[in-house]
Amino acid sequence: MTTNTGGPAFPCHPGIENPIYDGMTLRDYFASKVIQGICANPDDIHVPEDETYDQYVDEISRSAYKIADAMLKARQA
Repeated sequence: MTTNTGGPAFPCHPGIENPIYDGMTLRDYFASKVIQGICANPDDIHVPEDETYDQYVDEISRSAYKIADAMLKARQA
């Protein structure tokens, strides 16, 4: 299965002789915005007692990409 990345978020064509630099994917951009929103209020970040902080961060990161994937899917509708 291939992950839909949404293509480049900010494509840049620096010049005719230079290769095209695509930059980050739209999927990465969406996920970064989700993380930014989550971290905007650190008072709302509570690590469950049965998880380490690293496990919690991993879970948040996976969730950010799930939301990003849903956003990409909604764009195709």
